Amino acid sequence: MNHLDLILTLTGGLAAALALGLLTRKAGLSPIVGYLLAGILVGPNTPGFVANKDLAKEMAEIGVILLMFGVGLHFHFKQLLAVKRIAIPGALVQSAVATGLSMVVMRLFGWSWAEGMVFGLAISVASTVVLTRVLAEANHLHTPVGHIAIGWLVVEDLLTVFVLVLLPAVFGPGQGGGAGGLAMALVWTTVKIAALVAFTFIGGGWVIPRMLTYIAKTGSRELFTLAVLVIALGIAVGAAKLFGVSMELGAFLAGMVVARSEFSTRAATDALPMKDAFAVLFFVSVGMLFDFRTMMDLPGLVIATVGIVMVGKPLAAVLISLVLRYPMKTALSVGAVLAQIGEFSFIVGTMGRNLGVLSEAAFNALVAAAIVSITLTPLLYRSAEPLDRRWRAWRRSRGGGNGTGGADFEDRENQGPETRHHAIIIGYGPVGQTMVRLLMDNEIEPVVIEMNLETVHKLKAAGIKAVYGDGVHPATLEAAGIGRARALILSSSGVEGMDVIREARQLNPGIQIMARTSYLREAHGLAAAGADRVFSGEGEVALSMTEALLERLNATREQIDRESERIRRDFFAVPKAPEDHAVAGG
Repeated sequence: MNHLDLILTLTGGLAAALALGLLTRKAGLSPIVGYLLAGILVGPNTPGFVANKDLAKEMAEIGVILLMFGVGLHFHFKQLLAVKRIAIPGALVQSAVATGLSMVVMRLFGWSWAEGMVFGLAISVASTVVLTRVLAEANHLHTPVGHIAIGWLVVEDLLTVFVLVLLPAVFGPGQGGGAGGLAMALVWTTVKIAALVAFTFIGGGWVIPRMLTYIAKTGSRELFTLAVLVIALGIAVGAAKLFGVSMELGAFLAGMVVARSEFSTRAATDALPMKDAFAVLFFVSVGMLFDFRTMMDLPGLVIATVGIVMVGKPLAAVLISLVLRYPMKTALSVGAVLAQIGEFSFIVGTMGRNLGVLSEAAFNALVAAAIVSITLTPLLYRSAEPLDRRWRAWRRSRGGGNGTGGADFEDRENQGPETRHHAIIIGYGPVGQTMVRLLMDNEIEPVVIEMNLETVHKLKAAGIKAVYGDGVHPATLEAAGIGRARALILSSSGVEGMDVIREARQLNPGIQIMARTSYLREAHGLAAAGADRVFSGEGEVALSMTEALLERLNATREQIDRESERIRRDFFAVPKAPEDHAVAGG
């Protein structure tokens, strides 16, 4: 390796990714498509500049590690436990379906059952980078769908860790594949994963917060950034070297430990500024592996593999979600975002090839299927919501309700509150808690819509009706009894709040809607969407300060009221069409 080769690979790969990412974005596609095309462009199978694919792959690994650390920062262990009911059986069933279909397909193409099994295990695991990117672009990473998908992916990653340990025990030199050796490898892998989790959460949970506290007191942003990077990369490398598991899993656990400290927000904003750039190199490195001859020599195998990844896996995910009584929207979204393969697939495929189980042709088909699925997954994910709307329309036309099974999929008791005198509160933060208390004091029953499952359980235990779900989805509003509600209160809202208001207006045109926003610039949009009153944090602060100042200046009550009304008019007045419901808030 020479320094010039490193610089050329980094510069050429990122420059091509920037140019093609902009073009695909302008064309209405995900930038991921452009990054893959950039990899093909700078790869060894196209003329012109050729980047060093080994260097690109190594730099991409850094991006994957930092990405998983960032995911761990925002994914608490309680969230994983909250989705265990679907994540564990879903990942197991989907992996079994993908492996079984692959064994049949590979057998039809003349390969052995063993090769089919390894091939199936490789394509059964989704890409961490693709999944988080697709969810982030749709602003769904920290929604119930995002939590389920991430939890599902974590289970798949754990399964892959077991696979990577078991493959040498079964197919390695001198291995007879006996039951005893297989069982011993399985037990040993379980012990190592358990040891890693214990070490990270017990040892790291004690050391890391104290280390960051000490460094934060120095006041040096550079030292803090360096400390977080050392934690992320150090635990990732330690997971691989000391415990024999994936670096990605170690980085994820490190992020979860930091998330339990008071430094989680700062770590996410200050210490991970380069993770996106390095993550782009992952897609570039995948594109560099693409060989056009694969499409020409084995088109049938590539098509069959793409079919398993983008049809078989999503259908399995949708079916298991519906069997577990999750709404259709959730089932379609989870199935769509998992309809791809990526970094772990290449790791399993590479090991299978090194062990002599997986042929070069099968590995090339794996790469081709990865490129196709990574390209199409963002488009497939965007189609989930339109498909859900068509499903609900078809169900309504047949008198079958919305067909989603309800948004409160953990508990059916909240489906359609019977009371005619209730108000719906979206969000249970400080404002939501105050609203619930005031409503109960005035004998108006509150129904809370909340995406934190633990909060929902606590509300139910306290005798307060609660629905777990996202208020932007009609099924969630219907589960909360929107058709009979007297009022809808958005305790915190922004751009997505406009969609909630529009859906509520469609389901109950006469409902009174109050919305809160932090910024005045968002107030007009909320009012124009149909909110009866909009309360802006910026406006309310200006109003309170004005009234306090006038009081200190001994202004009369009439003067204070006049100035307050003028501020309300200037800050909150919203030009409205006759059909709009927007009025001055505050």
